[in-house]
Amino acid sequence: MAEFDVPFTLDQLRIVRAISEYGSFRKAADKLFVSQPAVSLQVQSLERSLEVTLFDRGGRRVILTEAGKLLVDYSSRILNLSEEACRALVDLQDLKRGTLALGASQTVGTYMMPRLIAEFRQSYPQISVQLQVLSTRRIASGVAEGQFDLAIVGGTIPPQLKDQLDVSAYATDEFVLVRAHPDAVAAQFERSPLASSNLDIPTHLRKEELYELRFITLNPQSTTKKAIDSSLETYDINPAKFQVEMELTSLEAIKNAVKAGLGVAFLSLTAVAADLELGLLEQLHVEGLEVKRTLRLIYSPNRYQSQVAQSFRQHLQEASARAEAVHA
Repeated sequence: MAEFDVPFTLDQLRIVRAISEYGSFRKAADKLFVSQPAVSLQVQSLERSLEVTLFDRGGRRVILTEAGKLLVDYSSRILNLSEEACRALVDLQDLKRGTLALGASQTVGTYMMPRLIAEFRQSYPQISVQLQVLSTRRIASGVAEGQFDLAIVGGTIPPQLKDQLDVSAYATDEFVLVRAHPDAVAAQFERSPLASSNLDIPTHLRKEELYELRFITLNPQSTTKKAIDSSLETYDINPAKFQVEMELTSLEAIKNAVKAGLGVAFLSLTAVAADLELGLLEQLHVEGLEVKRTLRLIYSPNRYQSQVAQSFRQHLQEASARAEAVHA
């Protein structure tokens, strides 16, 4: 093999990465919009060129061999760098076109980021925006690897990634205790004794009265739940002693369960502001209690920052300044 001959193509690397991600040749083919035989032929050709076996095809799910794991690691870096190069070239068009890859943790991605993106695209309508909503850990890893230009997250950033990221406080996320508004669920009272009992709760509570409520919460692995529990513990409140009626996996599911009168929940004010204003939910005030966390803006200073990404970061900072001025 000549010194500068490369025995693979970018398309082959994309195929290998997709098979690794989705665990099968068929699913990888579907995601890449090619036929399964074409994927198989490309992998066979690549394995012949490299003289290694990349996948163990014996079970239901395709498993990477050691050589496959090594190539996937390099594939991600090569493909991310290739995409960076494309974004840098697009920058020559002076913000008239381009793609912005954003990440966000659940609350931010569901309730805050869409509004921020809509505001940004009023000024730059030709910019294509891609948003992925994942756990803080996965988003932070994606930013470090160049999959995302920047992100806003609410959870704890893995310590091993902090040296690879620029992390700054962006906004404060306040959690409020809410129940179904009595007027909104009046039709359910006779059918649901549980809903009726939740409506007997006074709107102003002492801390010890929290243990008498029926809670709907996120699952224990959720970084949002961990942030809420940590904040409660600073007020000598033990969330492990709460009466948990249901554990759900999404904020929307929790909000809908609360609206149905099935329990109370701590939810982000960003997520429930419209429901409070419309009278669908009612806030319960706990004496002396403020449950808050800091949302963080992250990006990788080691990665190319396109003009589009820099402009969006400036937009975020201006939006944060406007929000602070309103609450001042």
